[in-house]
Amino acid sequence: MSGVSNIEELISSMRAELLPDVYVFATTQDECLASTVSAKMTFREAEGLTLILTREEADRLALKHEFPCRMITLNIHSSLDAVGFMARLTTHLAQLGMGVNPVSAFYHDHLFVPEAAAQEALEALHSLANTGSSNQSR
Repeated sequence: MSGVSNIEELISSMRAELLPDVYVFATTQDECLASTVSAKMTFREAEGLTLILTREEADRLALKHEFPCRMITLNIHSSLDAVGFMARLTTHLAQLGMGVNPVSAFYHDHLFVPEAAAQEALEALHSLANTGSSNQSR
């Protein structure tokens, strides 16, 4: 089952959903610890294992962490080789002065946005989707 690759269809059809938890980025060298956490994502780098997990779990495990953020899931099955989709979204949010950490998974894309700006980011993405669908119907 391949995903959508047309950028205009992706923009106009995405349903951005703000999830309730606050996430943080942490890192560890402890492979045993990493296998016991309920991380939203792990990524192995030369310097250590990056974990995206809830702030609550990071605090419970006494993991040093950064970037309290909220996760916005884009509920459209995007193709892994779709060109420009994430660039368009992150550029739109950057124009509003918002940093974002995008993560693409098999079915959906996810944006980790600063906790304090989460609602504004969600509204900006809804606006972009509505503008995209207006342009597509012309």
